[in-house]
Order: sequence, then C-alpha cells, then structure tokens
Amino acid sequence: MIPAARNDFPEIRDAVRALVREFGDSYFREVDDQRAYPEAFVEALTKAGWMAALIPESYGGAGLGLTEASIIMEEINRAGGNSGACHGQMYNMNTLLRHGSDEQKQRFLPEIASGALRLQSMAVTEPTTGTNTTELKTRAERRGDKYVVNGQKVWISRIQHSDLMILLARTTPLEEVKKKADGLSIFLVDLQAAIGKGMEVRPIRNMVNHETNEVFFDDLELPAESLIGEEGKGFRYLLDGLNAERALIAAECIGDGYWFVERAVQYGSERIVFDRPIAKNQGVQFPIAQAYMEVRAADLMRYEACRLFDAHQPCGAEANMAKHLAAESSWKAANACLQTHGGFGFAADYDVERKFRETRLYQVAPISSNLILSFVGEHVLGMPRSF
Repeated sequence: MIPAARNDFPEIRDAVRALVREFGDSYFREVDDQRAYPEAFVEALTKAGWMAALIPESYGGAGLGLTEASIIMEEINRAGGNSGACHGQMYNMNTLLRHGSDEQKQRFLPEIASGALRLQSMAVTEPTTGTNTTELKTRAERRGDKYVVNGQKVWISRIQHSDLMILLARTTPLEEVKKKADGLSIFLVDLQAAIGKGMEVRPIRNMVNHETNEVFFDDLELPAESLIGEEGKGFRYLLDGLNAERALIAAECIGDGYWFVERAVQYGSERIVFDRPIAKNQGVQFPIAQAYMEVRAADLMRYEACRLFDAHQPCGAEANMAKHLAAESSWKAANACLQTHGGFGFAADYDVERKFRETRLYQVAPISSNLILSFVGEHVLGMPRSF
C-alpha cells in the first residue's frame, strides 16, 4: 500500500476498504458495462452504517464529522469503487442537519440513517445559468399552504435511486431583492409524490456510468412544511452543502489518485521489457512520482478544509482549493497510470480506463477548475472579478 499523507482513523479505512473489496473489481466493471446502479454495494454501505456517518447518534447515525466522511469516500475510490453513486447523501445531509427544523430532522433523519429513505439528490444547476446560481430561473410561488414550482434543472444526479431531493428555487423575483443571493429558498422534495405530478425526469446518457438527469417542473405543488429554514435564505444554507461537497469530491479524487499510483507502481515494477522492469526507466518512473507528490499535497488541503468545516469555521476557500488540487492531481495520476500500462490501459479488464473516465469528470463537475481559479483570484487574492 502506497503511504497516504496521513493515516487517521485506521479502523474506518480498514473496514471500508474490506467492504469494497468484498465486491471486487469485477463487480464495478460489470456495473459500469451495464450502465447500472450499484444497488447491492450502496445497500451494503448503508447496512454497515457508513451512509449515516454524518447523522447524529440521537437520530440513529454515527455522529461523525466531515473528516471521517471524507475518509469513507476516499477509501471507496482507493479500493477501486466509485463514490459517485452515493456521495450525494453525504453532502446533501448538511443542509438538512444544519438548517432543517426539529420536526423535519425527527421525521426524516432516523429513516435516512436506517436506509428506509435515501437523500441522494440536489437540484440546483439549470441549463441557462449553469453555476451562476443567483440567476436561476426556477420559481417557487407561495399559494396558501403550498408552494407551486415551475422551471427546469439539468445534471441532477441519482434522482432515480433517491427518495428525497434538495431543491433550490427562487421565491422572490431577482428584481425585488437587494442582493442577488437573497430570495432563494431550499425545499426538501418527496420524489415519489412529485414525479409524474408536476415533475418530469429525463435521463442523460454520459461518458461515465453516472445517473444524471434533466428535470422539468410544471406547477409542482409542495407542502409549505417542505421549506428548509427561512424563506429567502436558501443560498446561504446551500453553501454548507456545497463546501461539504467540494471537500468530499476532493477526497474521492485523492482516493482515485492513490489507486492510479498504486496500479502504475505495481504494473511498472512487474512488466518486463528489454530484460528490465519498465519502472526502472526514469521516463516511466518520474511521472508516477510527480503524480504521487501532488496527490499527497492535495490530501493535506482536504484535511484542512474538513477541519474548518467540522469546527463551523469559514472554509469556502479551502474546500474549493482542495477540490481543484485533488482533481488536477488525480487526473495527472490517471494519465501516468494509463501511459505506464500502454495498450493494456485501454483494456477493460485492467480497470484503468473505467477509473480514467470516472476521475476525468471532476475537472468539470461539480464545479469547473476555471471557476475555482476565478474564485481564488477574486475572493482570496483580492484581484478584480474576471467575469
């Protein structure tokens, strides 16, 4: 095992790694080949309690922090799995945990912890506004004891394998608010009650075996009690979920990065060409070593982002930097691994091409590298806004 930056919580690491390896590379390969959802794997994670990591013990969860949750996601990817099928429940949980009412938490958290309900999906992105969230067009209009939702979302993941969804919609028109971030509200949507009754879901086939969808709202009625927190403050609430998302995605990329390095080291050390292992050649060895160093550096930034989040301190800069550095380093490790394997890197049985596709996603989603660079340039370094 290639050494990581730190070896915190070895019990969690060993247990998650062992669970993932019970399924093995062939399981994830077959799921990917069939474009299926890893139902058995997600169910096993749930039964083992890992999907309830962030839920307080008083609601039936493990009561762990984001640091531990990130280790769970890291180890899934490091052992050859793909956390993209289940990571939504981790970061979506923070919006409900930190801003939901006592009644909402009492109603939903125990069932989420037990696996009776899944909270896997978050609907924020729209086709015309992308990550320009304050300009989103989806409206939720209060009518008596209901909100009526109209609009469209895109790239909304895991709806088909979730029971609940976090929805961000504008409740006060943009022209009527003082700040663009005002007037947005968050709702907890019961998907079984919504789909086919004002909510339509259309799957989007994509490069990775990642269930994602277009969503259309046409006079969808939501009960007023589905509102999370106060009306109009949803954007601020959302940031807790987004910062957690950035840190968890960073952890997944770090897991991928270590996986690629380990596979490259193993193959390069065993593959004999011209009577010598190919990893003896600096042209093979150095890119792997470079990738490993960058993965370890990103790993440290992940820990810092999680530390701040768990301490309820501002962590937007650290979470975004962790995600960017981890995505960049995992992609560099992926390329080094594929190059080391040569033609065999393209063979499905080696799993390199599957993981290669999976980690490439994080250059683009859930936020692109360019937007993170812009955020750091403007909000951390104080340079003029670039757009």
